[in-house]
Amino acid sequence: MAMLGPAQNRYADPSAWDHLHADLGIRLPPDYRVIVDAYAPVQLNGHLDLSHPATERWNLVQWMRDTIQAWSEVPWDELDLDADEGPRQILGLEELSFGTRTGLWPIASTDRGETIFLDAAANTTRLVVNYGETWAEHRMSFTEWLYRYLVVLT
Repeated sequence: MAMLGPAQNRYADPSAWDHLHADLGIRLPPDYRVIVDAYAPVQLNGHLDLSHPATERWNLVQWMRDTIQAWSEVPWDELDLDADEGPRQILGLEELSFGTRTGLWPIASTDRGETIFLDAAANTTRLVVNYGETWAEHRMSFTEWLYRYLVVLT
């Protein structure tokens, strides 16, 4: 948070998170909620978009639903992907699903087409990032991932 400046907490509202968790059936990591409450909705470093569950515009719940639907409509079995391109192979997943109890949940995106997902099936915090045609896993908290993301862009 030292890199981002003073927290604004304009839309911090615990009930908005309670509604999100009840609506979607998933609990998002506490460090992610702290960052979102402190700064969202915002575009950090001119690329990374964070939405908030308490805002009507740039609403996190609606964005997550729309993003889950879009990723769920990709015909993964019909795509001619090399072994190093297929998210199932790269991430070691038997089943690729979005917005399910054991699936990937979108939590942020960039204006460069990257999507950051939380892996609901992981026993520890695992973020999965789609970088266009490639996928990567990051076994770290959102805060650690954000720090590293910002350091690379600075």
